[in-house]
Amino acid sequence: MTKIAICAPASPITREAAEATRALVAAEFPMHTVHFHEQCFARSGHFAGDDLMRLTAFLECANDPGYDAVWFARGGYGSNRIAEATIPRLNEAARAKTYVGFSDCGYIMGALYKAGIGQCAHGSMPINAASQGGREAVRRVLRWFAGDNSGLEPSLDGTRPAAAFNLITLAMMAPTPLMPDLTDHVVMLEEVSEHLYSVDRIFFSLYGSLPRLAGLRLGEVTEVPENDHPFGRSVEDIVQFWCARAGIPYLGRAEIGHTDANKVVPFGLASPFRGA
Repeated sequence: MTKIAICAPASPITREAAEATRALVAAEFPMHTVHFHEQCFARSGHFAGDDLMRLTAFLECANDPGYDAVWFARGGYGSNRIAEATIPRLNEAARAKTYVGFSDCGYIMGALYKAGIGQCAHGSMPINAASQGGREAVRRVLRWFAGDNSGLEPSLDGTRPAAAFNLITLAMMAPTPLMPDLTDHVVMLEEVSEHLYSVDRIFFSLYGSLPRLAGLRLGEVTEVPENDHPFGRSVEDIVQFWCARAGIPYLGRAEIGHTDANKVVPFGLASPFRGA
C-alpha cells in the first residue's frame, strides 16, 4: 500500500476538493491511502496559511516515515517563499520519498532535485479531482504511484534525464539558490495565463541560464490573454527563436501543461514510482 501525504505549499484547497480525491482513491485505487494535512484548508490572504504554517506542514509530511510520497495539493503562488528553508530541515525519511506537483510547486521540486532529495515528478495535483476532466489527470498520477508508467510523457526515452517546469517558475528560480543543475537534461516548459509578448520576455530573461541543455520541449501554453494588437508570432515561433539564440536543440512538443492531458515527468531518468 502506498501512503500519500498531501500538503499545500502555496494556495489552499477546499474540503470539497479533498473529498473528491478521497472518493476517487477509495473507489478506484484501494492500493493507496491519502492523508490531507489540515493546513491544506488554512487561509492567510492568498496563501494556505502563513509561511511558517506551510513550511511546518511540508516538513511534517516529508519527514514522517509513515508516508511514501508527498503530493502537493495545488499550485497558485507561494512555495518559493518556503522552498529554501525546507532543505536543511529534511531527514532521512524525506530523502526516500517521492514528491509530485507542478506549476508553482516547481520551486520546491527544483530545490529538492538540486539537493538530491527524493524522487521529484511533474504531475497533476489533487485539486484536479474536483472536475470531470481533471479526474483522469489525477488517475494518471495515481497509476504511476502504483508502478504504471502509461501516464508518462511519451517523449521520455530513458536515455537522457528530463525535468519539467512552468516557464515563469523556472525563469524566476534561475538566478536563485533553488536552481538545479540541468546540464544535459531535456527540459519541458509549459505556461498559463500569460500574453505572448510576456512569454517572449520570459524567455529573454531565461535563455542565458540554459545553454547546456540536451534539448527543450514545449508543453501547452493555455489561457493566453488577448493583447490590444497581435504579437505576430506563435508560441512555438517564440520558443524556436530563443532556442536558436541560446544554441539549445528544439525537440518539439510535450504533453504537459495546465490541461487535463498533463502527463507525468519524473525528474532525472524516467522510472516507475520507487516507493512502497
